[in-house]
Amino acid sequence: MSKKNILRFILFSLLIFIIASTIKCNRPATGPVHIDISIPPFKLLSEYHFFKGKPADLIPNDRVLPYDLITPLFSDYASKLRFVWMPEGTSAVYNDTAVFALPVGAVLIKNFYYPNDYRDLSKGRKIMETRLLVHKQAGWEGFPYIWNDEQTEATLEVAGGRKDISWIDAQGETQQLNYVIPNKNQCKGCHDFDSKLTPIGPKARNLNKEFAYNAQPENQLLRWASAGYLKNCPSPANAPKVACWNDPKTGTLNERARAYLDVNCAHCHNPHGPGATSGLFLDYRTSDPTAIGICKAPVAAGRGAGNFTYDIVPGDPSVSILAFRMESPDPGIMMPELGRKMMHKEGVKLICDWIASFEGKCK
Repeated sequence: MSKKNILRFILFSLLIFIIASTIKCNRPATGPVHIDISIPPFKLLSEYHFFKGKPADLIPNDRVLPYDLITPLFSDYASKLRFVWMPEGTSAVYNDTAVFALPVGAVLIKNFYYPNDYRDLSKGRKIMETRLLVHKQAGWEGFPYIWNDEQTEATLEVAGGRKDISWIDAQGETQQLNYVIPNKNQCKGCHDFDSKLTPIGPKARNLNKEFAYNAQPENQLLRWASAGYLKNCPSPANAPKVACWNDPKTGTLNERARAYLDVNCAHCHNPHGPGATSGLFLDYRTSDPTAIGICKAPVAAGRGAGNFTYDIVPGDPSVSILAFRMESPDPGIMMPELGRKMMHKEGVKLICDWIASFEGKCK
């Protein structure tokens, strides 16, 4: 073979390699969802085939079911798209009060993103991360996947990471944030129940709402049941339902505040969570006034108490530790401890209004 032909052959081979690599990097996921809980997690999110078509469109594959929460957890104003997948022939078991018992092999998929402009969602979005909760034989495990700037792939980063993001909020103001992706071990900081990693969101009271499946609204509990994902599901009218924290039409001020505290605080502040020793229990079903903080002195004082005396002082959020810690940007004071760097202005206002509505005095 002549030098000229050898050069042509090399150039042709290089061209084929470039084309093949480009196709591989941009090809949509094909085939059914691929999960094997007996092996380490995939390095690339696309290897699971949770989504079909263009990766960033997040179009669910077969048996990947989208869902939403009535009142969601605040995460520095990030929006979220949630999905659940379960192995063929398995299903969760309905529970009135606690997280549904999801089968081994189930995966919860939560995507965190920011619209470029909250006033006009047609201007696109930037996906920051996808968190997987995978139910293995030994229990649940969390895996964080960070999306690249091109929005073509997300890569497993067990050490977490940081990414700068800017967006225009609903008021037309430009916001900027050094967004934090938690590491694998930090997942347990919020998902700890009796020292075991446990999902937070899939509870009857959080899911009992309509969701637009293929533009056709349907109650989520009924959809989970019809998809074979939920056993023993009652009529939605007989299932619990929380209020939507920012919609007065869905509940009273008390009901909306308790729904907000339930999802944002009660994963720690419950008798089985990391905040159990505080004696402050903010789950939706707690009714004892002292347990939810009214005229309750903190177990431990110090900076976190802000030199205030009680978790909640009836009628006065300005001297209530609960409001003080929700407002603080200080990592040593702020609550929740993980999952936020920004203050949730609207959420803080809701809780302050709630505290202000209480009557009576602390002795």
